[in-house]
Amino acid sequence: MFLKVEQLTKRFGGLTANHNNDLEVHKGHIHAIIGPNGAGKTTFFNLISGFQPPTSGTITFKGTDITGMPPNKIAERGIARTFQTTHLFEKATVLDNVMIGNRLRTQSGFWDAIFRTRRERREEKESLNKAYKVLEFVGLPHLADEPIAGITQEQKKRVAFALALATEPELVLLDEPAAGVNSGETDGLAALIKKMTKRGLTVCLIEHKMAMIMSLADRITVLNQGERIAEGTPKEIQNHPAVIEAYLGGGQPESSRTETV
Repeated sequence: MFLKVEQLTKRFGGLTANHNNDLEVHKGHIHAIIGPNGAGKTTFFNLISGFQPPTSGTITFKGTDITGMPPNKIAERGIARTFQTTHLFEKATVLDNVMIGNRLRTQSGFWDAIFRTRRERREEKESLNKAYKVLEFVGLPHLADEPIAGITQEQKKRVAFALALATEPELVLLDEPAAGVNSGETDGLAALIKKMTKRGLTVCLIEHKMAMIMSLADRITVLNQGERIAEGTPKEIQNHPAVIEAYLGGGQPESSRTETV
């Protein structure tokens, strides 16, 4: 199994954000995680990507136990992560932001940078070339020299994709990639996600836009109040009684739901 999560639990004091959750993601697939507001989806991603340690349970990636590893070590093993709110350097250029991603794969240290060693110059050139390639992939080569503060929200989403891809991942975790963009832009991001899997990547995403999820996902896991309540194909999930109850019981229209846990 490419990614396997078993009995994953996370408690914050008296609050259980995730309770004994299982997940299996197959290589080359698009696996979606959905659920009402406060279902624990983002916490689930935080546990997998190392941003929070689990209370109990195991996470296995390509046969290796990565439970509790720090984010940089998990990224080195091939798991990249984007966030619901883009975390970019607003005053830096698009190119500079993306180059940061490939630095995960470089070996140059402090003294290399100070003395501009041959290794530092070589790796800087490699990072630059990689950044241009991933910007081409996400459709933004023309914005390479633009500051992040001057581009649109949809373009920032694409830069976040590019930054993740620059780390040379095998699995990409996308946390609400279409949040804050219009329907036409959502279609463009969905096409980019499909393009990623066609290039051999595996994608696991959280998203509230159900039309997008139903058209993209090979498989869907549904969380509610921190627990997995259903898993299946898009068709199976659409007609699952527990899923219908979870959303209808939420008291909010889908368009207004946001992740809080």
